[in-house]
Amino acid sequence: MVFQIAGSSSKVMIDATRLAVLGQDPDPCTAMAGQVGSQVKMRVGQCWLVASVRAMTLDQASKSIIADIDFLGEGDEEKLTGRIYRFRRGVTRYPTPGTDIFPVSGRDMQQIYAADDRPNVEIGTVYPTNDTRAALYVDSMLGKHFALLGSTGTGKSTSAALILHRICDLSPQGHIVMIDPHGEYGAAFANNGAVFDINNLALPYWLMNFEEHCEVFVTSSGSERTVDCDILAKCLLAARSKNRLAEQIGRLTVDSPIPYLLSDLTSILQNEMGKLDKGTNSLPYMRLKTKIDEIKADPRYSFMFSGMLVADTMQAFIAKIFRLPSDGKPISIIDVSAMPSDITSTVVSVLSRLVFDYAIWARDEPQRPILLVCEEAHRYIPNSTTGAGQAVRKILERIAKEGRKYGVSLGLITQRPSDLAEGVLSQCGTIISMRLNNDRDQAFVKAAMPEGARGFLDSIPALRNREAIICGEGVAVPIRVALDNLEEHRRPASGDPSFTELWRQSGGEDAILDRTITRWRNQGR
Repeated sequence: MVFQIAGSSSKVMIDATRLAVLGQDPDPCTAMAGQVGSQVKMRVGQCWLVASVRAMTLDQASKSIIADIDFLGEGDEEKLTGRIYRFRRGVTRYPTPGTDIFPVSGRDMQQIYAADDRPNVEIGTVYPTNDTRAALYVDSMLGKHFALLGSTGTGKSTSAALILHRICDLSPQGHIVMIDPHGEYGAAFANNGAVFDINNLALPYWLMNFEEHCEVFVTSSGSERTVDCDILAKCLLAARSKNRLAEQIGRLTVDSPIPYLLSDLTSILQNEMGKLDKGTNSLPYMRLKTKIDEIKADPRYSFMFSGMLVADTMQAFIAKIFRLPSDGKPISIIDVSAMPSDITSTVVSVLSRLVFDYAIWARDEPQRPILLVCEEAHRYIPNSTTGAGQAVRKILERIAKEGRKYGVSLGLITQRPSDLAEGVLSQCGTIISMRLNNDRDQAFVKAAMPEGARGFLDSIPALRNREAIICGEGVAVPIRVALDNLEEHRRPASGDPSFTELWRQSGGEDAILDRTITRWRNQGR
């Protein structure tokens, strides 16, 4: 029975003998009644109140069990059977001390977690039932961003692929851009997505804004960096103004996405360096010119800084990457695994900013919402405010805070939520947490999740592989889910190698080394 009431949580007393009897019930939900993570119900007027058991203590004096519970919501009482139906989140009336509590049955669970009429995708089975399906409400989840968290080896990549496949199946004309840092999702979306890497991305360098230009071309630091950036801004604006498009634009800025020739930029730097009235010596000009010439000559950067990318291909590039139209392949996988590490964050910054800028300038057009998914998100939104990669950190933080207003949704996938920038995780309306082994990560996630989910969060370290706790806007109430198995051809190439099996194989090493070194030297697959 209930013996202490508080706002969001209360304490109940459970007869240990009664608990032992319920443990023999064939219904897995009833058998789990009273255990940590299970649900109990209590009658208040014509309604059933449902609560989750968070913690349990044995009272030595009464030989009873004292349990802390968190209220989840309430439902009407079905007259004939006494079961719950029409369940809804939130509590309008609280029980009084002395109110009896009852186990929640499997039939009750089906009513509690039954999906309503909102568009949804089913991704697994609600724990501990065998047949109650867990649904994610797509509009609510994407409208307020989501995060998928989990330690390495818990099935995070496969779960991400499962959720994205379900969304693609529901919306084959959607628009999803996924940043893939390990090249593992291309195989999973070969049939319903478009895969772009260094061989076919063809990202024009002139789409970078000024801050991104500085990250690539400016190598100095401190006061010298300020001088170099000022010089680059002046010369970059002059290079952009040489394009005929600049004459049609009334307000040309250093950030305007106007094509320019890298040779024009270096020529302008050369000319400025030769002027007698320049405010500094020639060293800053030489640094910039040397870096630009170095990037132009390096074949690793040809996917972005090739001389073939000077034409005005902005419309074709955006149509290709944002799937406009999608032609039944609603997801773009951007494989950045083979890109030089020093430019990866800039590439992600350009793509993320294009998503956001497109959404802003297309507000007067028929809306085409875009989902941007970042795998290994802690790489791009670190909690450090210094060092390289600040452009991508700023744009992703802005999308997290403002993207909802413009129809841009952000999906963050990470194994280290504690390394994310402070406040970003709290902007995610739906959090899908798989097992987290690190205490610091667990505390970070608990701080970001709503109070009513505390009982579920305590079980995060004990989750099995491919199990998740889901809280927030994307679900009716917090749930623990055993995720569905994904078909083999739809899984990402992220499986762990079997050392004992692979180390039994031999032969063909010369050919393997030959092919590997060829790709290595060519910097391509």
